[in-house]
Amino acid sequence: MCGIVGYLGGNHFSNEIEAENTLKKMSDQIYNRGPDSSGTWVDLKNKIGFAHRRLAILELSESGHQPMNSNSDRYVLTYNGEIYNHLELRKDLNKINPLLSWSGASDTETLLACFDEWGIKDTLLNLSGMFAMAVWDRELNQLSLIRDRLGEKPLYYGWQGEGDNKTFIFGSELKPFKNHPQFENNIDRNSLALYMRYNYVPAPHSIYKKINKLESGMLATVSLTDGDILKEKYWDALNIAKKGLENPFLGNEDSATDELEKVLKKSVSQQMISDVPLGAFLSGGVDSSLVVALMQLESSRPVKTFTIGFDENEFNEAEYAKKVANHIGTEHTDLYVSSKQALDIIPDLPKYYSEPFSDSSQIPTYLVSSLARKDVTVSLSGDGGDELFCGYNRYIFTSKLWRSIKKSPLALRKTLAKNINKIPNNWINNSFSALNRITPKTLNAIQLGDKFQKGINVLDSENINELYKRLISNWQDPSSIVINGIEGKTIFSKHDDSLTEFNAIQKMMYIDSVTYLPDDILTKVDRAAMAVSLETRVPLLDHEVVEFSWRLPDSMKLKNGVGKWLLRKVLYRHVPRELIERPKMGFGVPIGLWLKGPLKDWAEELLDESRLHSDGFFYPSLVRKMWNEHLSGTRNWQYQLWSLLMFQAWLDENK
Repeated sequence: MCGIVGYLGGNHFSNEIEAENTLKKMSDQIYNRGPDSSGTWVDLKNKIGFAHRRLAILELSESGHQPMNSNSDRYVLTYNGEIYNHLELRKDLNKINPLLSWSGASDTETLLACFDEWGIKDTLLNLSGMFAMAVWDRELNQLSLIRDRLGEKPLYYGWQGEGDNKTFIFGSELKPFKNHPQFENNIDRNSLALYMRYNYVPAPHSIYKKINKLESGMLATVSLTDGDILKEKYWDALNIAKKGLENPFLGNEDSATDELEKVLKKSVSQQMISDVPLGAFLSGGVDSSLVVALMQLESSRPVKTFTIGFDENEFNEAEYAKKVANHIGTEHTDLYVSSKQALDIIPDLPKYYSEPFSDSSQIPTYLVSSLARKDVTVSLSGDGGDELFCGYNRYIFTSKLWRSIKKSPLALRKTLAKNINKIPNNWINNSFSALNRITPKTLNAIQLGDKFQKGINVLDSENINELYKRLISNWQDPSSIVINGIEGKTIFSKHDDSLTEFNAIQKMMYIDSVTYLPDDILTKVDRAAMAVSLETRVPLLDHEVVEFSWRLPDSMKLKNGVGKWLLRKVLYRHVPRELIERPKMGFGVPIGLWLKGPLKDWAEELLDESRLHSDGFFYPSLVRKMWNEHLSGTRNWQYQLWSLLMFQAWLDENK
């Protein structure tokens, strides 16, 4: 795991020393991504430079140093990630050229030898791994940027400046861009509107104008000849999903379980290759427990596992994780975190997330990463199972809800929603508060009122895509809060005929796999882990696992209302069912309560009305209204306020 930055074009540097100094300043911004060593490469004639920060995982010697040249001297590479099948690729190359010599055992050297032999695109089709790469082709005078199939590793890019100084900048994060003289530093209000809806800025957008994220599975090329950025999918998630549906697995459930276990074992085994200490996150849920169980089968000694616990029972999974760890026989570490420890890291979150990000599970994710880093340098996680194997309750809920509401004519639903929305919010909340006398104490009336409001907001949805978009939206109308903010285009922006052959649940799983998974889940884990120089790997997202999952019939993913059915079947071969089966908790923290208590002063300062006026991004009167309603308890605005606060804190960090 590493960090990369670089530039192409411009007339900023009169000599290599000036260029290298700028590159070093840029790469120093992502020191935590690679604290072990650094390197630069500059070609002044062709106006290009790379910088690299290294976290040494494979081949710890200098022979793994980057940027690195290929044997032919045609290609120069700086890359972040791991190629899990690089030893197999070396064997293939040695068969083709028995005289091929190697200077070390790094996967970087393997990649460059593959480029020399097969070219860039054909190499990508043979890789198993996670990566973000920049490759300079001396023969074509062309820069290639590449991101892995599922988007585990980030890569930002864009043209900045004008005229002779116009420069193409790229990097693992946005922070290094500030150290390049052509970075314009202009916040994109349309991207801010997207952030307010989703809690993250979805690819290909970024929070800055003219800066983009490279999408998953994408190869982009650019040269100074014309400046165009040409993009092509070398692995297309949509085509993979369609091929899987067209070529379904025809065996029975037992044979499907055998096949799934086989591909998972292969993925886990490959991802356990490391020259440094390795462990795993363990929540005690289906996905992480399965990954750990298969790791232990591959290991001759107890696998190191890590869990964060909280005193608040509704947020605590540590006790379940410990039972699973005891059964599997791992060397388990759990740490119960006080609210103060969790609160202490919140002011630093904008340093770790280089653009606004407000999934509050970023807090426990950082804490468990920090815990693991004390003992290991690599940690495997169970992310991806929900999106691939129908694990989210919202898939079932949305599907059932759509079947119910579509029975009524759209015009009638629109009229009903319009009339109900005329009822004052305080009247609705007071009505639900009166239900306290006849409902269980565990049922919060404010939550009932909020759920009622959300239900009304989705009543006039025209199709299931729109319904799903509204249900997963943090803000239903971001333009009502972001001044001059109009949402950029996303997968939800228009009716997509390419998804017509998918049923409702398949649509939601696909949409999440290309949006929520890379832009929220994987972003959250990458930034939190890299903040403490920890490499994370995700075995469930090996492309062979993904491709097989799309061949499975829905009945093997969702059965009797239970999601991830086939994953459970594999898991129960190794862990007793009773240790796993319980309501899904998620990975959260009590943000709403903290905002009323220990975070109140911090939040008040960030949401100060005069400051909001001065910054000019949000409508102050609406922000203050929501803040006061949350403090008084009349409404629970914790998620909307958290997105506001994370942007305001990020703005402070990046002014």
